[in-house]
Amino acid sequence: MNAFSATFQRHTRGGNEIQDITEDLRKIVEKSGVRTGQLTAMVVGSTASLSTLEFEPGLVKHDIARALEQIAPADSPYEHENTWHDDNGHSHVRACLIGPSLALPVVDGAMPLGTWQQAVLIDFDTRPRSRQIAVTVVGE
Repeated sequence: MNAFSATFQRHTRGGNEIQDITEDLRKIVEKSGVRTGQLTAMVVGSTASLSTLEFEPGLVKHDIARALEQIAPADSPYEHENTWHDDNGHSHVRACLIGPSLALPVVDGAMPLGTWQQAVLIDFDTRPRSRQIAVTVVGE
């Protein structure tokens, strides 16, 4: 059993920005040398998430933002904002709902994503951030 760890940074604008991180993860899998196993990735912080989706303009720029606005509206009152006197309570709720991590199988030295499926970083915060993604690949 082999284990390989790496991190990478992404600079984001916040406000539901979605970035395709598939190529970053592919490079890490390749560098790990693992042929069969699992990749786990986690974004450090409580106002961003990792997921998979079809990285196309309609879904990325409109549909996800609209759905999240219905689930956790930016203009709703949040106790987090009362406690910390800030404006990102909805960012924490959205990140919690989607989650900070992603687990993908490694098969024949690659992540078996669908034709239109990409791994993505979603930043819900209300300001630009530098996001660190920690990745571990384990297997043989």
